Amino acid sequence: MLNTTRRTALGLLSAAAIVLGAPAIAQDKPTLRFSAVFSEQDIRAEMMQRLEKSAGDIADMELYYGGNLFKQGTEIVAIQRGNLEMGNVAPQDIANQIPAFSILTSAYLFRDADHLKKFFASEAGAEMKAMAEDQLGIHILGPTYFGTRQVGLRIDKKIETPEDMAGVKLRMPGGDAWQFLGKALGANPTPMAYAEVYTGLQTGAIDGQDNPFPNVENMKFYEVMDQLVLTSHLVGYDLLVISQKAWDAMDADQQAAFEKAADEAIAWSTEQHLKREQELGDLFKEQGLEIYTPNVDSFREHAQQMYLDSELSKDWPEGMLERINAL
Repeated sequence: MLNTTRRTALGLLSAAAIVLGAPAIAQDKPTLRFSAVFSEQDIRAEMMQRLEKSAGDIADMELYYGGNLFKQGTEIVAIQRGNLEMGNVAPQDIANQIPAFSILTSAYLFRDADHLKKFFASEAGAEMKAMAEDQLGIHILGPTYFGTRQVGLRIDKKIETPEDMAGVKLRMPGGDAWQFLGKALGANPTPMAYAEVYTGLQTGAIDGQDNPFPNVENMKFYEVMDQLVLTSHLVGYDLLVISQKAWDAMDADQQAAFEKAADEAIAWSTEQHLKREQELGDLFKEQGLEIYTPNVDSFREHAQQMYLDSELSKDWPEGMLERINAL
């Protein structure tokens, strides 16, 4: 009887161990919480859903959009505190903690989406990514392109060089960095709230604005402008990042598979954005806007020299600008 009782007790203990152990087995696949400020309707939201599907064997992902989990600019701190595993963060937010990173936010650094991709895949890009890993504890998976900023004007004046922008009241977002960008284009930068730009163009309070094509469509700026000058002065992108702790928890095979899935999702998103920009260019022409390309080289040289002569560039890694330009 004693042996039977002992066997029964041991059996119950074994069963309990199996039951108690089940959650531990289920938890072997980590949960990665992702936060971004873009909406669920954004192309990049589908980018993340594609990544979630492709990486489903490696991790469970919880996707939060619209800044509902963490507000814009707070994602990196949340990752550092262990409250978040992944985010789509602005390079400006990294530059706030690593001044050397500000080079990656300057005008005319990247020529287009392909140049942006090539940089982050290059040796120079690897050095900047390592800087973020070492100093912030984040692993950069890749840049998420969302459009190139172009100058839109309500005046008839033809723009070919920065000198032609003299006296042009160009609305720029508030803040020193944005106002400096307006000056680097040769314009007279004018701070104005985004919601007021349409009326500002309509009344002549400003002569122009700068935004990627999707923003021009969303805000209907094309209704109160005469021309779009393809200055391509700033390639808009954020960075898809994962905490170094979550990254290091993966083995080499998992890291390779996750990186591959991220690369494919980002490439799809970039392709969709480029396609949309092309479609909108055609739409704006149909609306009667003149669209043309100025002497972009003169704009690039003028802007980069202004940055180099400013305090903004004092923390840039030596030789990095030349290496990026040479790609």
